[in-house]
Amino acid sequence: MTRIPWWRDAVVYEVYVRSFADSDGNGEGDLQGIRSRLGHLRDLGVDALWLTPFYTSPLADGGYDVADYRDVDPRFGTLGDFDALVEDAHAHGLRLIVDIVPNHSSDRHPWFQEALAAPPGSPARSRYMFRSGRPGERPGEERPPTDWPSAFGGPAWTRVDDGDWYLHLYAREQPDFNWRHPDVRREFEEVLRFWLDRGVDGFRIDVAAGLFKDETFPDLDGRARRLLNGPMYGRPEVHDVYRKWRQILDEYDGDRMAIGEVWTDGAEDLALYLRPDELHQVFQFDLQLAPWSATAFRDVVTAAIKAVAPTGAAPTWVLSSHDSIRHVTRYEQPESIPGIGQVRGKAALLMLLALPGSAYLYQGEELGLPEVTDLPDEARQDPIWTRTNGRRAGRDGCRVPLPWSGIAEPYGFSPDGVRPWLPMPDGWASMTVEAQASDPSSMLAFYREALALRRRLRDDLPEDMEWLDSPDTAVFFRRGPLTCAVNCGESPIRLPPGRPLLTSTPLYGDLLPGNTAAWLTTR
Repeated sequence: MTRIPWWRDAVVYEVYVRSFADSDGNGEGDLQGIRSRLGHLRDLGVDALWLTPFYTSPLADGGYDVADYRDVDPRFGTLGDFDALVEDAHAHGLRLIVDIVPNHSSDRHPWFQEALAAPPGSPARSRYMFRSGRPGERPGEERPPTDWPSAFGGPAWTRVDDGDWYLHLYAREQPDFNWRHPDVRREFEEVLRFWLDRGVDGFRIDVAAGLFKDETFPDLDGRARRLLNGPMYGRPEVHDVYRKWRQILDEYDGDRMAIGEVWTDGAEDLALYLRPDELHQVFQFDLQLAPWSATAFRDVVTAAIKAVAPTGAAPTWVLSSHDSIRHVTRYEQPESIPGIGQVRGKAALLMLLALPGSAYLYQGEELGLPEVTDLPDEARQDPIWTRTNGRRAGRDGCRVPLPWSGIAEPYGFSPDGVRPWLPMPDGWASMTVEAQASDPSSMLAFYREALALRRRLRDDLPEDMEWLDSPDTAVFFRRGPLTCAVNCGESPIRLPPGRPLLTSTPLYGDLLPGNTAAWLTTR
């Protein structure tokens, strides 16, 4: 039998480093805090953890503004702490993936500081996207080089004192690299080797489709703000970069891998990133965006599997992440039935884990944490909030630190008496790991049970699936001996054939209640 690489069917747990566990009492999570909680991830039953950026950074965008790609920010620890984390994770049987941020750096990066100190047109500026402005409508007025918008609000260009403008598709503190410059290519190849040599098992590539821009810099002229295969994203030159990165990964033993954060306009474009000599996986986000709907789920799953089928790659599934509203809160809309998001969240997990491919979990979903929607304005730190003057709430609500124990803030996240970097709700005492670990009906207990059962079944499940006939409000599908049934409606429906293995809520005899999922076996 051909050995399947670990990542094809792995369950990967995203650790938002700043919000996972604080070991030194500064109110922010850190690498030693992660080390101290690896037992939680082992007992949960995941295969790997993915760390969001922990590199030296001013944290203008939660660490996705990197000032030094080869060091740990002092708030998060040291390189020695990182090496110890890798060793401990591997000792727990866990792989470790780290984020890499190649589209842009921090404006504190030495290269950008050098660029600012140099005059317009100088070689030091050519590692970034500096351009001249355009005449405005009034005399003496100057407009940005293009009408491109920042994803975080406002224009994607900022003017420096000497009159040049630099491009930033995100915050102004995140200048975009010029990937046509050989220094940039060489630097990131060396950065990959630096972390591979320290034992990382893979990389999650931030803004993977955005590295190259159209050299003619055309205006959008009112077209879609986010042209995924337009002048700002999806340029064909990016594929040469990932071919080289794949060669580097293949030099190392142990199935080192890369997964790209890739948004595209269609399946054909997505498949380009998954050619045999490029990335191993790409994130498929549609399930993360889908409403609680049988039709939506069927459409999303069908499209996702179809998109990767020509490449031979495995699909990836995500319900929540550090960039999106937590799914238990999303599933409460538009209804307001108390607790419905938690009920649907359990059912969605069974669907997620039954699908072929790999599943990416986001920290706190195993506790059923909701989106924190009532953060005080002065506490918010997401640049989306600040750049839109509060018109868009941003992502702080899904980044609130994890509650581990106790009955009041900081709930074991930090030492007692330390205020965490984002405030934690008063009502989370029942949602801590400590409280849920001893409750067999808790979300944590359910995640542990589902993940353990998936691991036992995994070797017997084929990589393909088939849809079964089902009522309009439900989706039924089969993978070998496993059948998954999800009832998105409110009324009970008859179960498909099979012996129940696990259900998200108790069955009514041979009926599957509304907002419930079940795993059944035909053996």
